[in-house]
Order: sequence, then structure tokens, then C-alpha cells
Amino acid sequence: MRRSNVTALRPAAPPLVDLAVSGARGAERLIGLGFRYWVAGYKSGDIDRWEDAWRIYAQALGPNAARTAVSELSAWVRAVSAAARREIEVCAGDGDGFCRDESLALSMIAACQHNTCPAMRACAFALIESSLIDEVVHHAESFAVTMRGLDQVLSPGLIVNAAAYAAASQDAAMRQ
Repeated sequence: MRRSNVTALRPAAPPLVDLAVSGARGAERLIGLGFRYWVAGYKSGDIDRWEDAWRIYAQALGPNAARTAVSELSAWVRAVSAAARREIEVCAGDGDGFCRDESLALSMIAACQHNTCPAMRACAFALIESSLIDEVVHHAESFAVTMRGLDQVLSPGLIVNAAAYAAASQDAAMRQ
């Protein structure tokens, strides 16, 4: 991986959830920004983004717990990136709320933590736009259990209607 002075990626679509990152607390901020930074690191090849993720996890959880959590985060994002039929989009920087893909990722982990398997699988499908979700689901569940064990539990209110997200994505693709 290379280091880069470039920190901004192409901004994703406007946020689809009414949750600004600056207003997100605890688990939402940690998991949402962790996903954002890890995906951004894959997309840009810039390890500084992964270091940003490490920094927020270590600050919130301590270095030992962060090591476990970031390892699970990495495996989950790697599975998402490998299975996705399209490029996963994330917002640049720390602000601007969570975009579609970030919202689906948060929803996936929330659904895992609250044992709503159908919603979690629907979010996985909407996120990667492929039926090959088993590896993604496995790593999402592992990450969700790890975060729950570290008292980082997402609100069930973050579980979205993945069908609406998928339909919006298809409508946007047809207009292009």
C-alpha cells in the first residue's frame, strides 16, 4: 500500500439517512466511520485511511480490543469488496452523514446484532448487488458479535428497508 497526501475521494451520493456523522455517537460513529475509512483505503490504496480507522477504534476501545475489532472490520470489508458487483461508495472525510452504501452497511450490522436475519441478508444483497452473499454475511455476523462483545451495539432504528434502497439504485442506473 502507498501513502498519499490526497485525502478526499470522489464524494458519494447525498446521505440517505438523517444521521450526521458529527451527531452519531458510540457504535454508529465507530462502525460507520470504520466502514468508510476501510473502504476508502481499499479504493485509494492509501494506508492513512486504515490508520484513521485504527485511531478511532483504539481511542474508543483501547488498543487490545481495537486490534480484534479492526481485524473483524477488515475481514468484513474485504468480503464486501470482493463480492460487490460494483464499486462500493463512501463519503469523503468525517462529515456529511452516511451515504447509501454506508447506511446499508450500518443496517447490516444492526440487523445482525438484533437477530433480524432477513433484514441483514436483504441489506447484504442491496449493498453488493449480488446473490453471492454468504461470505459477506459470515463476516458481518462475526464483526457484529465482536462489536456487541465490546458493548458497541447499534440501535435497531438503523435497520433500513433494503428493498427501497435497491429499488432506488435500480432507478438511478436506468436513468444513466
